[in-house]
Amino acid sequence: MSEDLLRLGVIVGSTREGRFAGTVAGWFAGLAEQHPELDVDLIDLAELELPAVHPAGPTPELTAYTDRLAAADAFVVITPEYNHGYPASLKYAIDTAGAEWQTKPVGFVSYGGISGGLRAVEQLRQVFAELHAVTVRETVSFHGVYDRFDESGNPKDETGPAGAAKLMLDQVVWWARATKEARIRRPYR
Repeated sequence: MSEDLLRLGVIVGSTREGRFAGTVAGWFAGLAEQHPELDVDLIDLAELELPAVHPAGPTPELTAYTDRLAAADAFVVITPEYNHGYPASLKYAIDTAGAEWQTKPVGFVSYGGISGGLRAVEQLRQVFAELHAVTVRETVSFHGVYDRFDESGNPKDETGPAGAAKLMLDQVVWWARATKEARIRRPYR
């Protein structure tokens, strides 16, 4: 990895059996990997072995997860919307860390029914603000997600989602460079 590249942690927030998250994440990670300033680490919560009950002390699995978060310069969270909110698995994964999120930008890719997951994103913005993270304005949202992708896992309309993803990634990169430089010059807290 080049020193100039920023590490982007792409967090796949759904762990449901039969989830659509893999399709959305595969498409988005492919785009993010093409960005010339990013090194992508795909963090799929369904593949992690985080403890079901938060332990009193660190476990090897929890440490491995938080180490990946700490190594990231920025994040993009991929979330569905379940019952007007985001998944419990995502909330648990966010809450198991603390300082690893601080002063880093967070972007969102959401999907769902008619709202496209945007209600989940608005709730996540509040959570990340409490963690001293910076959320970027631009998002990627798939409304009626099951009708938006073809059998190959690509959006049927590539132009709109790809354009939104580029805008969001460019904002994430700008904030990641700014906050990384700020942390080097003056550590946070």
